[in-house]
Amino acid sequence: MRTLLQAARDDDDTLELINQPWSEHDTQVLVVTAIGIAIVVLLITMLKMHGFVALTLGSLFVAIGSGIPLGDVAGVFETGVGDVLGTVGVLVVLGAMLGKLLADSGGADEIVDKIFRGSTGSLPWRMALIAFLIGIPMFFEVGLVLLIPVIMLAVRRSGLPAMLLAIPALAGLSVLHGFVPPHPGPLAAIGNLGADVGITMALGLLIAVPTVIIAGPVWGRFAAKLVPIGAQGGGGGIVAGDTGGSGEPGTVTTRNPTFVLTLVTILSPVILMLVRAGVEVWASPDAWFFPFVSFIGEPLIALLIAVLLAMITFGTSVGFSLGTLGSKMTESLKPIASATMIVGAGGGFKAVLVEGGTGIAIGKAAVAMSLSVLLLGWLIAVLVRIATGSATVAIVTASGIVAPLATGLTPTHLALVVLAIGAGSLILSHVNDAGFWLVKEYFGMTVGQTFKTWSVMETIIAVLGLLFTWLLWLVV
Repeated sequence: MRTLLQAARDDDDTLELINQPWSEHDTQVLVVTAIGIAIVVLLITMLKMHGFVALTLGSLFVAIGSGIPLGDVAGVFETGVGDVLGTVGVLVVLGAMLGKLLADSGGADEIVDKIFRGSTGSLPWRMALIAFLIGIPMFFEVGLVLLIPVIMLAVRRSGLPAMLLAIPALAGLSVLHGFVPPHPGPLAAIGNLGADVGITMALGLLIAVPTVIIAGPVWGRFAAKLVPIGAQGGGGGIVAGDTGGSGEPGTVTTRNPTFVLTLVTILSPVILMLVRAGVEVWASPDAWFFPFVSFIGEPLIALLIAVLLAMITFGTSVGFSLGTLGSKMTESLKPIASATMIVGAGGGFKAVLVEGGTGIAIGKAAVAMSLSVLLLGWLIAVLVRIATGSATVAIVTASGIVAPLATGLTPTHLALVVLAIGAGSLILSHVNDAGFWLVKEYFGMTVGQTFKTWSVMETIIAVLGLLFTWLLWLVV
């Protein structure tokens, strides 16, 4: 069965669907989507239902209400769950293993010791800088699971509110995910619009710096007051780096890994992915090294290599026995089981929204408005993001829709359209977004607390992105 998600990735199919007249079905899917989202929120907040069950029920309602044939409903949902668990879920598992070894070996202490050199007041800024650097080549989910142990240990060491340090790190990762190649969304928009990679990357980094500052350390101060939780969160979240030997031989380290060795280990997937991105942009696919570099730079393979390296640098070399290593890696999976399944259900919810036609209906409404190509691209991305929960789908759909309108623009203006679309794709992350549930579960927040902190931060990023691209549009 060909899904609308696949159609959204094809410019011609998307434009054909968007240009069709408004129908009763378009109105129907928008109403059903709004009700479905409300059902999920109410089931979790009022009935205290587990997120996986709530998202599953909400998905079934949206699927049936959108007109997906009953025989296809389960398959669409299961496909969405499988797509997310096959990508995000695997990365979370590997990241949790790496994070556990990083924390229990003392590697996280080495990083935090370096971070703490200086005033505590500048700690949020340093967290934002670290996340910004890691976020250049790395997917958001990968960067998050790598940074969680560092964030949590920094919170415990400093005694500062969790959101004061977490929001700057989250902002650094999120901004880079939406604005800067080689992330998949910006690259797809560059391809659809025929923009220049170098110009887009340069302007993206230029816009990213002030956006991270405002959405990160500045907003983090307000978020910490709105949700004053500590290292373990408000709802018993995943606390990375819980140590505690079992008394068995080899459960206590004899020495900490050095700072350099720690940095090499946790940055190894970053380096591998960055090299892959550079090779895919600048090298010929016919080059002898192209397949190998592409393979080891895949997020899954890069993280797996990092875990294998960590078994030595954070394991046997610091005194852990092989049995202890196996036990610790098993322990790392227990706290993330619930979060991983919730993330999977979020993928199923997104799949039924896309398959039901919500994104297409939103595209029709946006195109009917007489707006500049910059604002139109941003608005379509905003609406598709809110409806489907996927930043990548929002970018691909919006860039495909506005591509005919961008003909004749200068390379600089084309790059700005790409960045505006990328900004819009980040807005208002909520219950249909895997990132929402990852942040909620990792920091042990309630749904309401996640909306107050994470969702607001994402909206700040989207609005600032539009503002900065518009200002540059006027002066270049």
